[in-house]
Amino acid sequence: MLRPCGIKGQKRKKREERYDKEEDEVEAEEQSIEKAKRAMVEEKEMAMETSGKEEEELEGQTHEMAGIPIVPSDLKTKKPGLIFVLERASLEVAKVGKSYQILNSDDHANFLRKNNKNPADYRPDIVYQALLSILDSPVNKAGRLRAVYVKTDKGVLFEVKPHVRIPRTYKRFAGIMLQLLQKLSITAVGKREKLLRVIKNPVTQYLPVNSRKIGFSYSSEKLVKMNKYVAAVSDDVDIVFVVGAMAHGKIDCDYIDDFIAISGYPLSAAWCISRICEAVADKWDVL
Repeated sequence: MLRPCGIKGQKRKKREERYDKEEDEVEAEEQSIEKAKRAMVEEKEMAMETSGKEEEELEGQTHEMAGIPIVPSDLKTKKPGLIFVLERASLEVAKVGKSYQILNSDDHANFLRKNNKNPADYRPDIVYQALLSILDSPVNKAGRLRAVYVKTDKGVLFEVKPHVRIPRTYKRFAGIMLQLLQKLSITAVGKREKLLRVIKNPVTQYLPVNSRKIGFSYSSEKLVKMNKYVAAVSDDVDIVFVVGAMAHGKIDCDYIDDFIAISGYPLSAAWCISRICEAVADKWDVL
């Protein structure tokens, strides 16, 4: 009777020792988990501090965002600048089917005829090509372009910032113009800066006081060579060029100082602008 009792007592001691070991192991695991959690918290705090420092250092600097290039480094130059005004741009919004669209002669010819409108008058591609010619010019990349103003055939006036990158396809451009005319502004990705915005008429309130305003028309009797004409303009004034962005006709603006023709043949708005930018680049030694 005594021997089984002794055996049972020994077994209990072994079990108690095993339980103690298991408790120690559990405590050790809990301590290691707590240490790991503390380390993770410290790493997160360090990462937040470093990211905060980086954000503070990057404030005030220009970031390159998708679709928007870096602003030219010499944009704030005090030298005379260049301003473009595109008049009578064909950018009319209408509900075609179930959606609103920018009307154009290719896609909406039947719709325009049904509404007794001439499809030849709806050419938003003209202002698209004109903006590409202006914003892609070396004069703009050198920081000498001050602003671009576009006035639609319906009298809506909007401003285009010089550092905007216009989409390379017309379809995307039409989508941006539709959004602009509906929401009145287009904001840069990740910033509050308005790259395109509808503004109040007239455009003259946004033009520099000391500026020379030049209009272009094939029907003008004053035929000039663009290089010589621009070279004769004073170096102390900003130059404002007013170009028509319509398929046919001429601009009628009372704020223009001089009306000139730069070719004996009718030129597209994009080709006219390319000649202007080339002459201005020669005058200001922009290569």
